[in-house]
Amino acid sequence: MSVPATELVLLCHYDKAPGYSVRRAEGSPSWLLMWTEAGAGYVEQGEWSHTTGPGDLVVLGSKVAQHYRVAPGADGWRFWWIHFQPRPAWHTWLAPYAVGGRCSFLPSLPEAVRERVDQAFRRAHADARWPGHGPLPPLPDEDAADRPAVAEAPAARELVLGAVEEVLVLAASTARPQDESADLRVRQAQSLIAAEPGAPHTVDSLARAVALSPSRFAHLFSAQTGRTPMQAVREARLRHAARLLELTDLDIGRIAAASGFVSPFHFSRSFSREYGLPPRDYRARVTGSTPRR
Repeated sequence: MSVPATELVLLCHYDKAPGYSVRRAEGSPSWLLMWTEAGAGYVEQGEWSHTTGPGDLVVLGSKVAQHYRVAPGADGWRFWWIHFQPRPAWHTWLAPYAVGGRCSFLPSLPEAVRERVDQAFRRAHADARWPGHGPLPPLPDEDAADRPAVAEAPAARELVLGAVEEVLVLAASTARPQDESADLRVRQAQSLIAAEPGAPHTVDSLARAVALSPSRFAHLFSAQTGRTPMQAVREARLRHAARLLELTDLDIGRIAAASGFVSPFHFSRSFSREYGLPPRDYRARVTGSTPRR
């Protein structure tokens, strides 16, 4: 996963006729969010697939095979899309809506929220074109919104990512709960992990907390989220560590301990594997400071 908030973001509004299709055998290097306004799209990522309709939000993680297109039988598909690199905190909001394949599906946002989401995208499209000085660009009309906008200036990028964050908070707070087949005990375990990522979680301890046998819990968790319980714990610990690196001046040893890692060495190795650079360099990159050796 690339370093959040340090890469360009790209967004656009599409109104596509039947026949439109995009296939990426290796997935995308960035994350992709798609918000359906009208019509229907059919989205596949990994082993997950679904027809998205008005008010549905789909978030596709990076580096997993994906294919999306106008849904069979639909007259068209009108939607906003945005490529971005996620901030660590966003994973917590998306976790309850994970459907496997490194993607999340947030269905049927209420009508009152849909207008706010649409405004956030339109504002993001304008902000992406701002050079960081002078007047802000006007909100796009329908024709202008259909031209891709790239947030190149640092200020523009932060404004657009702020709009993405607004959309995710609104969607995660108001989306219709997933179908009744989703086991609430898995949700409870996800909440426990998110609330205390640094706690000494194990499959046994999480299973006891939700009144399941370890084997049954591990099976349900993997089937519902697409990853094992301990993979989820590891991801939550790394996200927590990333937030501490971004927002505090705690040393690496204290951050490792607070995030549940057995040693600074283990933490640094795991963090580098996930984010592509060591914790000190990550902190320097996202804060603009000079790494201390």
